[in-house]
Amino acid sequence: MPLATQVKEDIYKTYGVHDKDVGSVEVQIAALTRRIADLTEHLKTHKKDFASRRGLLKMVSRRRRLIRYLRRKDPQGYVKLIESLGLRG
Repeated sequence: MPLATQVKEDIYKTYGVHDKDVGSVEVQIAALTRRIADLTEHLKTHKKDFASRRGLLKMVSRRRRLIRYLRRKDPQGYVKLIESLGLRG
């Protein structure tokens, strides 16, 4: 399930370094977090959708790797992003 255009633009403005920033680590983590939340809601009603479950697990794994990278490269940015997204705790 792709994100709506307006949702993506909001994520880019909130977490991007500049207006056209769509590829920074923070933006990627925020977009994955939103997609994970949407897919989790989908799977609550469609419990036997195993293909979507596999995609969810792949997204969670990718987000985990990106978070690990951010924590290593920019510890202050990591803490700020985790708090703003409500992850880890």
